[in-house]
Formats: sequence, structure tokens, C-alpha cells
Amino acid sequence: MNWDETYAAVYRKSKNALMAVKLCDIDVVNLDDLININEQKEKLLNNTINFINDNGANHALLWGERGCGKSSLVKAVFWKLKDKNLRIIELNKADLENLVDIIDDIRNEKYKFIIFCDDFSFENSDDSYKFLKPVLEGSIQKAPKNVIIYATSNRRHLVSEQKSDNSDVYVTSGELHYGDSVDEKISLSDRFGLWISFYQGSYDEYINIVKHYFLGYKYDEEELIKNAKSFAMLKGSRSGRTAKQFFIEYKNLLESKV
Repeated sequence: MNWDETYAAVYRKSKNALMAVKLCDIDVVNLDDLININEQKEKLLNNTINFINDNGANHALLWGERGCGKSSLVKAVFWKLKDKNLRIIELNKADLENLVDIIDDIRNEKYKFIIFCDDFSFENSDDSYKFLKPVLEGSIQKAPKNVIIYATSNRRHLVSEQKSDNSDVYVTSGELHYGDSVDEKISLSDRFGLWISFYQGSYDEYINIVKHYFLGYKYDEEELIKNAKSFAMLKGSRSGRTAKQFFIEYKNLLESKV
């Protein structure tokens, strides 16, 4: 892989190799277009700048409700800083067993790499999460200084917990103690030094996102708000994703009236 010319890559299991993503094919997200998540933006941006400048940075877990900007924020931070020797590699959960090999290939590169693991969660019978641990904290070999992992998940604890796990929990002198099976699951999330949470906002915040999408369009504000709220009620969501979906649908109606 020629990283001088390649800014982003995805792992393809069928080829057992990384595939370069052309610059024109990168899903560009601008940081200024992400509304109502200023605190989250600041945390991840500052962490990434520290990573680039060797000032100490944490692997990050972005968790919370669906459609609230977790994946978009990772893409936006990368895009903003891509010209500062930053590269990104997307790796699916199913391909985690190849993570160590990928790390070996890029460990001595002059570039800094974000390993982007999107929409992570692991069921009780899935132990592929164990491939993450040597990278997050190292093993007999030190963890690489030019690699950081940014993962997104709807769960704060990435591995699902079963009712049966509670049999491993006990109380001694008023203190709660976890057994091996529970502790193993919780420890994965704990290895991410930075946790960034995302929640659905209020209707006012949802409408602010909708209006941002419609900048430059002519519309009746009262009608727009009415339709946007109706769309959110039908979807059962007031997330940024819902606002974008409404924009895609409603802008066609506005354009047809021109």
C-alpha cells in the first residue's frame, strides 16, 4: 500500500488485503455540519490532535443511541486532519482476526493511523473481541505508537451480558465483586481510555439540524417544522440521521415546486 497517495483503506476479506479508497470515493463529512454535538466534537478532535503530535492520546469508544453522529464524527475528524500525516483504515468486526497482521504492516510507517471499527457489539458466543486486546494495551510486544482505535457502538459495554453472568457477581462487606466472566466483558470497554456518549436531543435540537440541512433553500418555516416533526414521529427518532433522511425526502418536494 502506497500511503503517500492513499488516505483511506478498507479491509477486504475476499482478497485478504487492504483495498485503497480513492480520494474521490471517500465519504466526506465536514465537522461544521455536525450539529448539537459540540462537546463530543471537541473531545475527539483534541484527542486526535494529541495523537498526531505524540502528546499522548487514548483509544476512543463512541457509544450511544443510533443515528446520533458517532460514525460521522470519526469520519469528520479524519477528514479535517487528513493532511497532517493522518490515515484511516476501516475494519469490520468479522475481520478482527486480521488486525494484528495489519498492525505489523503499518507499525513502521511514517503516518499515523486510525483503525475505524464501526458499529461494534459482540454476542455472548462471539469471542472475536479478544483480538482487540493486544492492540489496545499491547502484549509481549509494545502497542504501536502510530495506531489508535476508534470504535462506535450502541452499547457502552461492547459484549452483551447474560442473566446467567449474574451468578458470578457477589457481595463482600457491602462491596460488589465481579466474577471472571463478567469482568472479562467489562474489561474490553475499560481498555478504551476515552468514552464519548451520544444521546437523542430534544425536538428543538432536531429542528436545528433540519434547518442546517436546508440552508440555501427557500421554504415556509412553519410547514417545514410541521413536516419534520411528523417525519420524526413516524420514525420514532429525533436523531441527526432522521433529520438527514427527512432532508433527502423533503428537498425533492421543494425542488419540484420551483
